[in-house]
Amino acid sequence: MSDKTFTPDPKYLVQVRHLKEYFPVSTGFFNTTMLKAVDDVSFDIERGETLGLVGESGCGKTTVGRTLLQLYKPTDGEVWFDGRKIESKESLREFRRRAQMVFQDPYSSLNPRMTVADIVAEPIDVHHLCKDKAEREARVRELMSIVGLNTEHATRYAHEFSGGQRQRIGIARALASKPEFIVCDEPVSALDVSIQAQVINMLEDLQARLGLTYLFIAHDISVVKHISNRIAVMYLGHMMELAGANELTRHPLHPYTISLMSAVPIPDPKLSRRQKRIVLEGDVPSPLNVPSGCPFRTRCSRATAQCCETCPALREAAPGHFVACHNI
Repeated sequence: MSDKTFTPDPKYLVQVRHLKEYFPVSTGFFNTTMLKAVDDVSFDIERGETLGLVGESGCGKTTVGRTLLQLYKPTDGEVWFDGRKIESKESLREFRRRAQMVFQDPYSSLNPRMTVADIVAEPIDVHHLCKDKAEREARVRELMSIVGLNTEHATRYAHEFSGGQRQRIGIARALASKPEFIVCDEPVSALDVSIQAQVINMLEDLQARLGLTYLFIAHDISVVKHISNRIAVMYLGHMMELAGANELTRHPLHPYTISLMSAVPIPDPKLSRRQKRIVLEGDVPSPLNVPSGCPFRTRCSRATAQCCETCPALREAAPGHFVACHNI
C-alpha cells in the first residue's frame, strides 16, 4: 500500500511512491488473472534532471511513464508533482498542462487528418493558452522553429515528412503547453542512427534552454547514458537498480544490470574480444506468473533460499547507488 506519511521534498519536481499498475487479463471461461505491469516502483526526479529508465521489452518501463502521467489510472501508489499530490480533477488538469509526453512511434502518434499546425497547436487549444488566432499562429511558428522545422511546412500533413521530422513535430506538440516535465518514451528507437543523434542533441539543447526535466525511457543503455544524469533499471515490473549514469555503467551491482552492461558493444576490437559476455539462462518469466520472491531469481546465479521467499527492497548500497538484491 501507499506510504500515507510521505512528505514531499521541494528539491524534486517529480516523486513517485509505491506505484502499481495491474491489468486484468482473461485466462479462460470467466477466469481473470492480474498482469502486474508495474509492481511497487518508487523514484524521484530533481528539477532540470534527466532520469533514464532502461530494461528489456515488456519490463514495464513504458507503463511507468504512462501511469505517471495518469494516461492509465494507477492501481495503487502516489505521484507528487512540484510538492502536490496528483489526485483531484483540478490537480490533474494543471499537471497535464505542465507534464507532457513524446511517444515512441512518430508514424502512429500523429493524426494523419490534421495539418502540422493543428497537431502542434492541439495542447494550446485544449488548455486555452492563446487569446486569438494570430497569437496561436505565431506560437506554432515559434515552436516549429525551436525544433528545427521550416515554418512553411505548417500547412502540410504528417505523412509528407520523414520519421525524424515527424518526431520533431511530436516534440513541438509536447512543448506547446510550456511544460516543465516531459516523459520521452523511446523517442529515437524508430529512427536511423544518424537521426537519433540529431534528436538526442536537440532534446539536450531544449533542456538547457527551457529548463526541462525528463524521464527518458529506452532499451539502449548507451543512448540513455549519453543523455541521463541517473539511470534506473527495470525487470518484470520491478526496479532493480538506480544510480548515477557513470556509476551504474562502470560499477553495476545487480546481476541483471551486470548482464545488460556486458551486452553493450565496444567499438575497440581488442577490448571487445577481452570482454566477457554474460548470457542469462532461461527466458523472461511471464508477467502473468511472476516468480515468488525476487522476480529475477529464476535467471540469477546468486539466488538463495531467501530470494525465493521475499522480494528485496530497493536499498542504498553505496552513496546514491540503490539496488534491490539480498546478496549485495
